[in-house]
Amino acid sequence: MIIETAEISIKPGEEAAFEAGVAKAAPLFLRAKGCHGLSLQKVVETPLIYRLRVQWETLDDHMVSFRASDDFQSWRGLVGSYFAAPPVVTHESEVARF
Repeated sequence: MIIETAEISIKPGEEAAFEAGVAKAAPLFLRAKGCHGLSLQKVVETPLIYRLRVQWETLDDHMVSFRASDDFQSWRGLVGSYFAAPPVVTHESEVARF
């Protein structure tokens, strides 16, 4: 399992619209090959920063299949105008759980 974390800075005053856009876009992710779910967090100390976490079966499911899809373009169309800067995306794999 791969966890994609996209750290997204939002323009001031656009928080509610961005959150609504992510909710509207959730089905685009959920129907993507290899997607096992997603969540959105807001950074308490810096409320204009969000972290979108998406669980993917493989890295290629995200980087190849989803990014090349029309659904990715739809996702960006729903939320891209609220970005203050391009998202910073990283991928993680779990190495231990305690």
